This record gives sequence, structure tokens and C-alpha cells, in this order.
Amino acid sequence: MNKSDIASLLPQQVTLLRFDTPEQATQALAEHIRQGLAQAVDARGEAAIALSGGRTPIPLFQRLSKTALPWSSISVTLADDRWLATDQADSNAGLIKQHLLQHEAQQARFISLWQAGKTAQEAVADCAGRLAALPDLLDMVVLGMGNDGHTASLFPCASELEHALVTEQACAAVVPTSAPHARMTLSARRLLASRERILHLKGTDKLETLQHALLDDDIRIMPIRLFLRQPLTIYWSP
Repeated sequence: MNKSDIASLLPQQVTLLRFDTPEQATQALAEHIRQGLAQAVDARGEAAIALSGGRTPIPLFQRLSKTALPWSSISVTLADDRWLATDQADSNAGLIKQHLLQHEAQQARFISLWQAGKTAQEAVADCAGRLAALPDLLDMVVLGMGNDGHTASLFPCASELEHALVTEQACAAVVPTSAPHARMTLSARRLLASRERILHLKGTDKLETLQHALLDDDIRIMPIRLFLRQPLTIYWSP
């Protein structure tokens, strides 16, 4: 993937930051998040961030967990989660608890999307109620992206995608056909109700997916396109 190929396609509101190693990207992103959350607490007395799960951000979580911040004034939630108990390996909430809510960051308030005893669809109203404790604007949303162009759990294959894109509720239940497990995702509206959005990517395949996304504008085929229409900073490493 040629740097100029991507650069020529990027809309003005999208910034691509390329790093030589994942470690460099993690370090830069962690410092950016630290500054942003600290400034938010200074300005408004609180801060809120939505994070994404998966393997790529684990080093980021571990670094942030040891970062000195006024964590008791910071709320953390997820962009999406698989509908699994937090002790299951694929639970994003489990990843957050294991890798982020430790050390310095154990004082943060974590708002989980998952709850026991209900299906994702049954739990939408309860989840939205928990999310109502967050400020109207999240300070930061850190997204990932699949090679099908999904982000959060806005999957192009899911019959619930249209609802998740247009609902005024803060969250939506989604059952993708191309990935395991029912999901709860923040809605497009809630993800966009944020002061800053970041896309954290690793691998040449993700640059190829990004290039594909930039060649057209059909959100329902590649939902990441919705966020490429907005101010967005991409942190990428091989």
C-alpha cells in the first residue's frame, strides 16, 4: 500500500498518522488520550471515553492503566461488546477489567454494556439507562475496523444495521451473520455525539480496507464510511 495512494483519497477532515511499529502507535495514542482526558477534567470536572475491544488495543489499555490521571473523575465505556459474561475470553468488558481497570486506572467508573439474565435485545432499554449517566458528549471515542468495513458492532451483514444507524437510542442490539455472538453496540448517533473520534488500526490489510472504504460512500456496505465523513484521526502501524 503506497502512502500517496491513501493520502490522495483522504477527505480534508481525516488525518492519517502512520507509525513504524505498533509500540510507537500505542505510545503516541496513549499520550494523546492522557492529554485529552486531563484537559476534559480540568475544563468540566469530568471526562468520558468509549473504547473498542479486540487484541489490537490491549497494549494501549495496559499503558493507560499505569498512567497518572484523575481516574475517579473519568468514565469508561465500550463502543460495543459481545453478549458474553465478562469472564469469557471474547468479552470486551473482560478485556477492559483485566487490562485497563488496574493500577492507576482502577478508580475509573466503568459502564458496561453487558448484563446477565437478558438477551441483548431485551437489555437495550437497561443499557441505554446506564449510558444516560455519561455526559451528552463523550470526550473521546476510540474505534477499530474489521476488514468488512464494520466498526463498533455496526456490521454490514446484520439486519439490525439500519436501526443502529438511525435510532435515537444510545445503543442497539445486533446479530451479525459473519461473526460469532450477539452484540450490543453504541448507536451511530451516540458514537458521533463525541468531541473526538479516533480509529486505531494495525496491519497492511487495514490500510487496504481503508482504501476500499474511501473509494465509495455507501455506509450500509462499509459502515466505517460514516465516520470517514466526520473529523477523524487514524493511528496506524504495521
